[in-house]
Parts: sequence; structure tokens; C-alpha cells
Amino acid sequence: MAVLSPPDARPLAEQPVLSLAIGGAESNVACGLAGLGHRAAWLSRLGDDPFARRILAELTARGVDVSAVEADPDRPTGVYFKDPGPGRTRTHYYRGGSAATRMGPELARQPVLRRARIVHLSGVAAAISDSCAGLVEALLFGREGRDLRGPVVSFDVNHRPALWRDGAAAARRLLAFARAADMVFVGRDEAEELWGTARPDDIAALFDPVPLVVVKDAEHGAASYAHGSRTFVPSLPTKVVEPVGAGDAFAAGYLAGVLENRDERSRLRLGHLAAAAALRTRDDVPVMPPRAETDPYLALDDDAWATTAPR
Repeated sequence: MAVLSPPDARPLAEQPVLSLAIGGAESNVACGLAGLGHRAAWLSRLGDDPFARRILAELTARGVDVSAVEADPDRPTGVYFKDPGPGRTRTHYYRGGSAATRMGPELARQPVLRRARIVHLSGVAAAISDSCAGLVEALLFGREGRDLRGPVVSFDVNHRPALWRDGAAAARRLLAFARAADMVFVGRDEAEELWGTARPDDIAALFDPVPLVVVKDAEHGAASYAHGSRTFVPSLPTKVVEPVGAGDAFAAGYLAGVLENRDERSRLRLGHLAAAAALRTRDDVPVMPPRAETDPYLALDDDAWATTAPR
């Protein structure tokens, strides 16, 4: 999506000038992975308009393959506005009838998906239209079990209440989608809101039989549950400028660790380092730290990690 955001912390209604950038859960993750040195592609549908051209140009500049993105001459590109306020930034979305809402199950046959090692989906895509939910269903349920020869399917619950007409339906559908994935990312707060479950261990149990679940707890840390083992890594002390995009950055960092065959502690640390980069900027898509900076953090002992702020 296109993002229009103020340059400072004043409310949107008081801003004379806005800056144009890009955002959106899956594209944020793709940019994060590319920024960490991995090949990443983004699949979507955009309008034939200046917003689309800006999105494609910026994703390409960041190293993301956009060759599978479809153009829709009859529908606009979605856009949202950021509205800073005390304690949090509100987002105002304008994507009803957008080109992306017309994506459907047929896109699951795109060759780029078959070439991928990981396919990353989110609950946002599942919520924006019935046809998009059909695409998510095709990617999750259209497999013969968890096929080890195919791509790993990663699902970020990414619950956005405003996108769902029925909260109970959102809880049912998001849980069903997550249980069909190979890897799940979920925030403790959204799990409590959706399913009334607040303890990380109980949250992970909700997704049985998913092989790998990552439960994020904001400034406290994140825990992964894999093959019967639990690994917890505390968040880094970070001065927060804006939280928007931090969850996507965390997913990108963690998935980079998966692609590099790192252990669970290092995967979670990479996630925290990427999230910290997002928290320190007003942009949805941060500049990822170079490996010359991240590698020393991965080598720290647990005590040093917990007290070291990223640069």
C-alpha cells in the first residue's frame, strides 16, 4: 500500500505536508528480508496509478522482486494515512474496492510461489475481502499436508479488528488459518483479544499441531515453541519513535534466521534487532542493520544481550 505520513508527532489534522512511502504487512516483511541479504519477492495487485508506480519503484530499489505483481487498470491502489497521537499512532485505511482486494485463489498458481523456500501470509490479507481470504485458504489448505518438498508457509495472525465485521468469526477463521501453517507469529495481546488466552505457553498450545510458534510480547520479549522446546529472548532496550511496522520487521528478522539455519535463540535475536530498527523510525519499512552490526549481538551472552541497546 501507499502510506501518507506526517514528518513529526503532531496530529494528522494539523499537518500541512505529508510524505509518501510504502507499507503493508507482507511487503514490509519482503523488504526486511531483502535488507538482511535474502532474495525476496512480493505478490499482489496494484492499480495503474502513481501510487502503484511509487510502490513498485521503492520495492525494486530495496531489492524485492516485483515481477509477479499484477496491474489492475480499473481499480485504485490502496492507501493509508498515519495519525500520530499520545501514546500511539492511528492508521486510517482507504482500500475498499482497491486492486488488492480483488486478488483471489488463482494467484496461488503463480510460479514464484513454487520457487520459494518460505511463503509468508498474514491475517490482514485474509480480512480485506472474501476473494483474498480464498487466496489464503488456497495457499494454506491447498497442500497435501505439510509437504516437506514445498515451501514452508509462515502465517502472522496480525489481527486488525477494524477489518472484520464479526469478532467471533475473526477468531474462528484466524485460528483455522494459523493451524494450517508451518510457522505462526502471534502477539500475546492479540491472542488475549481473540481467544481469551494470555499465557504464552497456553497461546502456543492453541495452534497444535503447528511445528513452530512464535509468541511476541511487545517490550518484554518473544518465545518460540519448536519440537517440544521453548526458547525465550527478551526484547532489547529501545527508544520507541513509532511502533508501526515493528511486528513485520520482527518476522523478517526471524525468517532470515530460519533461512540461515540458525538456532532458535539467534532467530529470535535477529527478530528483535530488526524490530528495534523499525521502532526507531517513523517509516513502516526501516533500513535493516548491516550484518557487521548484527553478528556481534548474536554472539553476546544472555546477560549482556538483555542490557545492551542497539545502535
